[in-house]
Amino acid sequence: MAGFAWWRWLNSFVAIALSLLLLAGCSVNPSVGKTLRIANEPAFPPFEFLGTGGKSQGFSIDLMNAIATAANFKINFQSIPFDGIIPALQAKTVDAAISSITITEERAKTVSFSRPYFKAGLAIAIRTDNQDITNFDSLKDQRIAVQIGTTGAKKAEDIPGAKIRSFDSAPLALQELANGNVDAVINDAPVTLYAINTGNLKGLKVVEQLLTEEYYGIATPKNSPNLVLINDGIDKILKNGTYAQIYRKWFKADPPTLPATTSFKNQNNATSGIFASFNVILQALPTLLQGVLVTLQLTIFSVVLGLVGGSLIGIVRLSRIKPVRWLARAYVDFFRGTPLLVQIFMIYFGIPAIAQELGITFSFDRLAAGVVALTLNSAAYIAEIVRAGIQSIELGQAEAAQSLGLSALQTMRYVIFPQALRRMIPPLGNEFISLLKDTSLVAVIGFEELFRKGQLIVANNYRAFEIYIAVAVVYLCLTLLSSQAFSRLEAWMNPVKRS
Repeated sequence: MAGFAWWRWLNSFVAIALSLLLLAGCSVNPSVGKTLRIANEPAFPPFEFLGTGGKSQGFSIDLMNAIATAANFKINFQSIPFDGIIPALQAKTVDAAISSITITEERAKTVSFSRPYFKAGLAIAIRTDNQDITNFDSLKDQRIAVQIGTTGAKKAEDIPGAKIRSFDSAPLALQELANGNVDAVINDAPVTLYAINTGNLKGLKVVEQLLTEEYYGIATPKNSPNLVLINDGIDKILKNGTYAQIYRKWFKADPPTLPATTSFKNQNNATSGIFASFNVILQALPTLLQGVLVTLQLTIFSVVLGLVGGSLIGIVRLSRIKPVRWLARAYVDFFRGTPLLVQIFMIYFGIPAIAQELGITFSFDRLAAGVVALTLNSAAYIAEIVRAGIQSIELGQAEAAQSLGLSALQTMRYVIFPQALRRMIPPLGNEFISLLKDTSLVAVIGFEELFRKGQLIVANNYRAFEIYIAVAVVYLCLTLLSSQAFSRLEAWMNPVKRS
């Protein structure tokens, strides 16, 4: 009997413990401890930008942190370029994105949006000395800078005769205007006003605000379970006054009333499957081929000029005059030791900005800036190829040429350089192929070569995988043809193989 009583007591204890565990499990919010990967581009002040110490801050950052606190989840911010955010959501490499993304019908087919969290519109910015542009209608036939993939870029397409230049971020578009390379910028009004009011960009003004009424939403992948969680957080901060506090902090005004939904419902994109993907590539091919012509133009100009400059620098590297040799070495070290992307920014944006600070009116043509940057970079690598090629020729050949009465210049021209050139063909071929691919970096200054054409197509149809596969295949074809051409040139210049 005692054993039976003990067994009953044990069963009762276990039952009570299980009941308590079940009760505790039911009372715990399942989102607690959950971490969402949130994409944003910290180049859109005052919404998202890098503050002191390199930490992201801005209205969107504060808002997302408040939403996470209200809905009991954690955040892992990930910096992604704006035109890559929707492809990242499609690939589900991030869980959501808050980067001042306007809710539009086309985007609603690709991703799911939260309820609106900000009311915005577009603004036109011009230089203060421009008296010709007064409203949207006066933008006809003007040069317009926009950020790629934005509603401002879409709006600019409606302007008759407009020459549109697309940039990766709003600050670059506004810098292009400040440098005098374009006549106007169409961009989100809060961002444009913030850039002008902070005084970082001088000589600009806004002539027309709120061309459109737009709403920002937090984007998530299609059918994401996190959408309900995010909407719940937005509802809570709107009701408890947290949203109003954050809005006043950044905009010094009371927030407008936000709708619970927009006219663009989250919907499914019906175009899918292998045939749809093939059709997307076929439609994009003519535009991509236009970009190929620009890519080849950039490459040919740059490699010819780089070959001339690099050959001279390579020969100077062998000079017996130390200061001259050190100067050539410094050039090579600088352009080989700094990223080509930074060099493009320095030449296209930096030099005109410095010139204007000194009171000099100066601006770079995009083609000229791209060719200059690629040429200077390529010349540094070609100089080392030329130097190594010349030094690979046996010293006895120079001595033999001089014993026959040839001068140093004649020896280099008729004896050393022809032999060295044959040995330089393979590395020069590699440099040409590298330069061909590096032309894609010129896209950052709005030059519409092959890669930029692909970006512009993706910004309209959001079919990143198909378009970038097509771009990669076109680059592959160009490099394979170049490789074959240099192989034939190498064989033709080799007297043994030619015979």
